Amino acid sequence: MIQSMLRLGGIDVLPGSYEAGLRNLAIKGRATQSSLNGSGMWAGIGVAGNAIDGNRNSALAKGSCTQTANESSPWWRVNLHLKYSISAVALTNRGDCCSDGLDGAEIRIGNSIENEGKDNPICDTVSSIPAGQTVYYNCSSLLEGSYVTVVLPREGTLSLCEVEVNPVNINT
Repeated sequence: MIQSMLRLGGIDVLPGSYEAGLRNLAIKGRATQSSLNGSGMWAGIGVAGNAIDGNRNSALAKGSCTQTANESSPWWRVNLHLKYSISAVALTNRGDCCSDGLDGAEIRIGNSIENEGKDNPICDTVSSIPAGQTVYYNCSSLLEGSYVTVVLPREGTLSLCEVEVNPVNINT
């Protein structure tokens, strides 16, 4: 049951402690990313699997966020192992810094890992996610696939604290 949610321009902003009770396909998936931050005080801490551990903690130092190196078009991807019809994807942003780091990120869903999944159809594009918050993106059209990719189509560092993938509910 939804207790607290703010709707902004068709996007649901959920508090970090929100428990949707929705089926999250990502948690049983296998995650990978374009690189691992290899320098500075957080070197090696932001592995891809951190974004599908079921923990929305938004501080990189707590070990539940991912972080790539600073690079051109960094990406993160989860293999769901089977093909699903996806209704929505939720992203949790970092709360300790860098809240604009996901601005412009694309959520892509499909069956191809060619070009690291960056050519699969777009579910939605992130305009902004408040620091430490979870935003739920409803795909504008029904998308099917076994891969969900988040790509930042610019130079930068990609950091995600949780990615949740919800299938279409056929019982509604």
